[in-house]
Amino acid sequence: MAEKIPRKGERTRSSILEAAYGLFIEQGYHATSMRQIAERSGLALGGIYNHFSGKEAIFAEIIIDRHPYKQILPLLMNAPGDDVEQFVWNAARTMVEGLGRRSDFFKLMFIEVVEFNGRNMPRLMEVVIPQVLPLIQRFSKDSVRPIPPFILFRVFIGLFFSYYITELFIANTPIAASQKEALDHFVAIFLRGILNNEERP
Repeated sequence: MAEKIPRKGERTRSSILEAAYGLFIEQGYHATSMRQIAERSGLALGGIYNHFSGKEAIFAEIIIDRHPYKQILPLLMNAPGDDVEQFVWNAARTMVEGLGRRSDFFKLMFIEVVEFNGRNMPRLMEVVIPQVLPLIQRFSKDSVRPIPPFILFRVFIGLFFSYYITELFIANTPIAASQKEALDHFVAIFLRGILNNEERP
């Protein structure tokens, strides 16, 4: 089957998004003007408004289009593991490695949080959640405590997202040398908590 050739309008729209994305990453959302986006995309300023109502609409499209879930979710779905423990070990490593290849993601998320107060997140969740449901089911095995599956998934995402963020914070500091097995500890904490078995209620 022949590959679909994008129409001119789609190509123009894609060019605008690509130009805006590059500018947002390089200099931030606030410092980027519509005129700069037009110049980089090779359009007249008025031409952008045939496709987007303004800079906010452009960013709203970018946060969906460039979110790393598109790359990371398929990798997580294919993470090997015959049981929950094996799956979590492999999925954690997969997620951290995937985030490591997407340094732009944190800049986009900081723009979303600081400039938009998370306004685009509900739309993103509408897109992501249906795709996440099969993955969530992999956390729901007989050996797992009766925790709502989506809560388990949120804890997983939150814990390993925080692992990656804190790795960035301590990079090139004396602390980093003592953290070589940090990911293993994060996985163990996710699976078993921080209490000794005899101390658990």
